[in-house]
Amino acid sequence: MNTIGFLINPVAGMGGAVGLKGTDGMLAEAVRRGARPIAASRARETMELLKGAPFRYVTCSGPMGEDVLAAAGISDFSVVYRASPVTTAEDTRDACRAFVDERAEMILFCGGDGTARDLYDVVSDTIPLLGIPAGVKMYSAVFAVNPPAAAAILLSGATFPLHLRDAEVMDVDEEAYRAGELRARLYGYAKSPYLPGHVQGAKRVFEDQDEDRAKAGIGRFIAEVIRGTPEILYIIGPGSTTGAITRALGLEKTLLGFDAVQDGRLVASDLNEQGMLALLSGAARVRLVISIIGAQGSVLGRGTQQVSPRVLQKIGTGNVIVVATPHKLAETPLLFVDTGDRELDAAFGDHLSVVSGYHIAQRKKIG
Repeated sequence: MNTIGFLINPVAGMGGAVGLKGTDGMLAEAVRRGARPIAASRARETMELLKGAPFRYVTCSGPMGEDVLAAAGISDFSVVYRASPVTTAEDTRDACRAFVDERAEMILFCGGDGTARDLYDVVSDTIPLLGIPAGVKMYSAVFAVNPPAAAAILLSGATFPLHLRDAEVMDVDEEAYRAGELRARLYGYAKSPYLPGHVQGAKRVFEDQDEDRAKAGIGRFIAEVIRGTPEILYIIGPGSTTGAITRALGLEKTLLGFDAVQDGRLVASDLNEQGMLALLSGAARVRLVISIIGAQGSVLGRGTQQVSPRVLQKIGTGNVIVVATPHKLAETPLLFVDTGDRELDAAFGDHLSVVSGYHIAQRKKIG
């Protein structure tokens, strides 16, 4: 493998920390709320690790690729597509066509599910795709678990032929997602490099009677813990498993957002990063309750960007309670944490204790 197409979606992930649950069509609102670009720093983290590797890159002008390659100290690249001043999905597709014309053997991109879909529209399964995660949700299976993992995958290909797999590209309705409803469908299967422990799976939804009973058991247990510790503020993350906790408390939860509960009472709903920081400034003790994304394994970093490194530092990694049903854990080989702060990620250690039922927990390995 010699020639790699390299592309950044400069606005990917900007809607996460400010609570928009996605950036598609919401860039102006994200900026109004104080969102900061994150894709360039995520991409640079990968490219700095690839400096000196025997790859040639074809890329886009300015913030869609050129700027990061230069900043990472990589000189063997050519700009083959001139991006618009304000980039759009059409820029992604047109850049991808330019990569095809340049006979790129792989496309390395930094973005989210929307970026993956735009690239897939052009190449389908003809050229492998590998994503540096920078979006809000990232339910597709073409993404590395974090920026260093993306570099490790490519470096393995400098020595041995890469193992390619069929990876799901998922289509998520962002308008429905913002309204509290998850509508995800399979968009297609792309070719993507695979290295054990370095790539994520696609999100799966588990629905059956055993799942419902397991969620109810988790809900009762954590609700008892919350009632028994009235001095502690609990920030409860998104999902149906955490929703079982608030139901057990007799409270209504924001399905895909973060809510705050103390002494069995709802304190705040659908919190963004700033809302959490404001609450934390007046709380003596805080715990975060979060569930994993089924089969994919994400604990933090996919759809949870409201819990920024600043928020997590104030909470403390030792105050994070992870919940998941036994079926979900059985279908999830490894967990991973991708907060954007490598020291914080490492502070979780090699294993996490995951509450999987009433007074029941399992130890699960972090990949």
